[in-house]
Amino acid sequence: MDLKTASALRRLRLVSAPEAVSFLLLLVCSVLKRTTDFNAVPVMGMVHGVLFVLYVVFWADAWNRTKWSASTAALYFVLSVLPTGGFFAERKLRREAEDAVIASRARQEQAVKTS
Repeated sequence: MDLKTASALRRLRLVSAPEAVSFLLLLVCSVLKRTTDFNAVPVMGMVHGVLFVLYVVFWADAWNRTKWSASTAALYFVLSVLPTGGFFAERKLRREAEDAVIASRARQEQAVKTS
């Protein structure tokens, strides 16, 4: 995995958890708006909107660089629209990055052994 691909996955991973948190907070604010006089929906809506747009931009970049299959790309997109999906996306992306590092080190060791 080259540096740009690793960076794209890292950006997507780093924005997925805050996006999920903002989604959950927006849901809580929506409930509070209807049950109390507290109305933070406009603020949380804006925060969540910005994080969601960042997630989609980083998702598209990661899909382009990693050459994911359509089903893998769809999975990461669906995870972004589920209330806790961002946490699962972050965990899956972390595992994918760790596997890529292990594979890269194995290729380097194989290259050293054959040289």
